[in-house]
Amino acid sequence: MTVFRFPFALPAGLLLAGSAFFLATPAFAQHTSELGIGVGATNYKGEVSPQFQWQNSRPALTVFYRRDISTPVTLRASLTTGFLRATDANVEGVGGTTPPLQQYRQLRLTGGLVEASGVVEYNFLDYHRRKDQHRAHFSPYLFAGLGVYFANTTVRSDNPDLQADFNRQGSKVGIAIPAGAGIKIALNEHFNLGAEIGARKTFTDQFDHTGDQSPLLVNSHDQDWYYYSGISLSYTFYKILCPTPYNNDKKLLR
Repeated sequence: MTVFRFPFALPAGLLLAGSAFFLATPAFAQHTSELGIGVGATNYKGEVSPQFQWQNSRPALTVFYRRDISTPVTLRASLTTGFLRATDANVEGVGGTTPPLQQYRQLRLTGGLVEASGVVEYNFLDYHRRKDQHRAHFSPYLFAGLGVYFANTTVRSDNPDLQADFNRQGSKVGIAIPAGAGIKIALNEHFNLGAEIGARKTFTDQFDHTGDQSPLLVNSHDQDWYYYSGISLSYTFYKILCPTPYNNDKKLLR
């Protein structure tokens, strides 16, 4: 079973992004912005999937807009939608078998979500200044920010004795904290490739409708998470900034 842990990305991303706002030098006399689309997978971690499991990944799509505000810092707004699934049968215990609790509950979760988010990206390399357009430019980056999600999920139990309590369906709107890492590559003057993986911390244990169940059957002390990982293609737009003397006297442009 693949386990994904993300203990330090959020504070590290916030620290780097926050320092960049105050310490970063302004971008060169050229501002860039990007419009892009990405495909990937969404995933869920909670009561029905206590650890990140790749086999629970479901298709997802994202569209985004980026704008650089300094050499290392980029702002990004995005809209992401994807499906969710998880099952007790995928949980591995000692010896690779399903643990007794999951064997008894036999829970299955399905559904989907839509997320709108705004994040700050901290670029470790100079991604924006492309002196040589015949050479690929790239930069790894960290990101952190704030998101709002709408999730609609259904939970079912294959144990007839638990169906009355566990069979639930419903929608939820909430706040999430996205944080993660990625890499962006400028293929040429306008087109860029990207890849990233990120976690979303929610502030609820009812993402899977199990937070109020008997503590003998669920862990009510862990809040739910969801994830997005994928690749993207974007197009860069340029805005050339005029030097101050030209702004003050437009006749100099003639």
